[in-house]
Amino acid sequence: MQKRKAYTPEYKAKLVIEVLREEKTLSEIASREGINPKQLGNWRSEFIENAARAFSRSKDEKAAAQQVEELKAREKEYQAKVGQLTLEVDFLKEAGKKMFGPGWKG
Repeated sequence: MQKRKAYTPEYKAKLVIEVLREEKTLSEIASREGINPKQLGNWRSEFIENAARAFSRSKDEKAAAQQVEELKAREKEYQAKVGQLTLEVDFLKEAGKKMFGPGWKG
């Protein structure tokens, strides 16, 4: 049994845009690319059905994007805190070595 080919979204979009330009027919493009014309037609239909999403974002998408930004800000804050605490630990280790001798493991 032959394994199905997987096509990237970018590849599909490129072919669909070429079909929509109408410089070549859908059949010509499908033949050139070795794709079933029906499959390319399905991609075109799906592309057209979802075109409006390029210009609008749903409330869920906006909320998700806002949550991602908040998580990025929190991560940046935590990274700064870890950096500060690392500096403090290193400083205290060095101070301990000076006070208690080189064998001190603080």
